[in-house]
Amino acid sequence: MQRIVVLTGAGVSAESGLSTFRGGGGLWDNHRVEDVATPEAFARDPDLVQRFYNERRAKAREVQPNAAHTALAQLARADGVHLTLVTQNVDGLHEAAGSPRVIHMHGALDGALCAACDHRWPAPLVIDGSTPCPACGAKAARPDIVWFGEVPYHMDEIAEALGQADIFAAIGTSGRVYPAAGFVDYASAQGATCIEFNLDASEVAQSFDDHRIGPATQTVPAWIAEVTG
Repeated sequence: MQRIVVLTGAGVSAESGLSTFRGGGGLWDNHRVEDVATPEAFARDPDLVQRFYNERRAKAREVQPNAAHTALAQLARADGVHLTLVTQNVDGLHEAAGSPRVIHMHGALDGALCAACDHRWPAPLVIDGSTPCPACGAKAARPDIVWFGEVPYHMDEIAEALGQADIFAAIGTSGRVYPAAGFVDYASAQGATCIEFNLDASEVAQSFDDHRIGPATQTVPAWIAEVTG
């Protein structure tokens, strides 16, 4: 059984029509992304933060998975492969393509979280200051998203998978955001072969054994064809 861990970032969804998180100069509606994606931003201006995620949620529902998402779903079902698919993305396109299990380390747009009692539920299309928590009734709903300064989800499970991986592949990631940017060093130290898929070399490119440069819709299906024979 070949154990493969795949980490995907914004680049894998870019060809579906979703802009990368730091695209366009890192601005959204004249605000820095960090100003709408931190706990401090939510405390300072919750309406602005909710509007940012409401727009992202609506956009995510308009787009379709691309060939890279589909190929990864096929890899998950391939004989002789145990795939752990980890994503930094919050768009849900892996599931839409048919991936049976996805670890969302940064949360998901289709989830809501109560800031008062930590209850989680499926997010409505629009969340605002009047959205009540179905568990406690508090009007403290926020997107179930990991913001800058918060601890990513499922880190113990991810570390265990990286420690057992024969192959670690990072697809469409910048290598700027930790802890995900450190996955390659951890996997490599445990003996995994590490492959990077990107339009350009990432900021941690030197840590990878192999580089596949080009659009994910071309490079990822070609690699998966190699892996599955």
